[in-house]
Amino acid sequence: MRKGLWIILGVIVLAAVIGGTAFRRTRVEAAQNKKADAAANQRPIPVVGAPVVTRDMPVYLRGLGTVTAFNTVTVKSRVDGELMKVNFKEGQEVRAGDLLAQIDPRPFQVQLHQAEANLARDQAQVVDAKVNLDRFAALYKEGVIAKQQLDTQNALVGQLEGAIGADKAQIENAKLQLVYSRITAPIGGRVGLRMVDPGNIVHANDTSGMLVITQMHPIAVVFTLPEDYVPAILKHMRQGDLQVEAYSRDDKTKIATGKLLTMNNEIDPTTGTNRLKAVFDNPERLLWPNQFVNMRLLLDVKKNAITVPVAALQNGNQGTFVFVVKPDKTVEVRPVKVGFTEANTASIDQGLAAGELVVTDGQDKLQPGSRVDVQPGNVSTRQASGGASHPSAPTPGAPGTPASPASGS
Repeated sequence: MRKGLWIILGVIVLAAVIGGTAFRRTRVEAAQNKKADAAANQRPIPVVGAPVVTRDMPVYLRGLGTVTAFNTVTVKSRVDGELMKVNFKEGQEVRAGDLLAQIDPRPFQVQLHQAEANLARDQAQVVDAKVNLDRFAALYKEGVIAKQQLDTQNALVGQLEGAIGADKAQIENAKLQLVYSRITAPIGGRVGLRMVDPGNIVHANDTSGMLVITQMHPIAVVFTLPEDYVPAILKHMRQGDLQVEAYSRDDKTKIATGKLLTMNNEIDPTTGTNRLKAVFDNPERLLWPNQFVNMRLLLDVKKNAITVPVAALQNGNQGTFVFVVKPDKTVEVRPVKVGFTEANTASIDQGLAAGELVVTDGQDKLQPGSRVDVQPGNVSTRQASGGASHPSAPTPGAPGTPASPASGS
């Protein structure tokens, strides 16, 4: 009985010792975890930042355009005949007046010789008729012949002179047909694919033509913009030429730079847009008719604009804000008013000053007052990428009403 009591007492003591040890260990671990959490809260959060800079910021309007040739001519024959020669190569550049093709001229030369022969014959007859008219006039004065005979001879002279006029017209027509047998380029441009081969008979009423010449230099682009921009465009057009840039379909490669030529005189009510026409010199033939291009109209340049990378902008319930890095390496939330964005760069009308540092990556881990470690090496890269010239619409969600491109003036 006594031995069993000692065993029970030993078990109780052992349990108490084990429980006390476990309790102390739990408290130590809790204290260590608390210290670790405190240390973690004090550890800076790595972020990427970019400085707020002042720069001249272009204001672009963007639209989709179609390249259009200033002149396109389908060359046809103006006479009927056999196509003897073709003096051009497909894809060749020609100048106005260059000989393109030759139609058999021999039928028209025969017509010319015949008309010249008729003229010589009628001229001889006129000379004889006039001599007889002088004789009849003298005989009429002497009373030998009647007045009717004199009038008849006078009418014959008039008829023969009229025949001479017709002969001269026939000669001019034959010469014109000879000119038409030499088909020349009406404009300068690039020759397309040949539609008729030598040896074929061509006709003046052929609908397909022989070839097409397209003027490539200069060349035009027709593009559309929303009607809201019409007043601003007209205002700047009165001040001088507006620069226009044509970009590739992926909107990354600039193809050519030109100027705005004109604006259509009416707005399309179905789309609410207006059509504009720009002209490009196109000396390297980089623009081709019916090619689709992205157009950028340089409306204005906003001087000394406060700019930040678009990646720094965050949207919340109170509008657009950025995380600003303070000198003590903590961040604060700063509401901003966005004017407009251009590619990766945003113009800030209110809320920031030049020289401040904003966070461009890692904002999801930040709270007001968080300590940050701005990673070196990426700041310049981000800022450089923000200087590209790719237009975009004003940033949605910005507090207030974003400035339209017209307000950048």
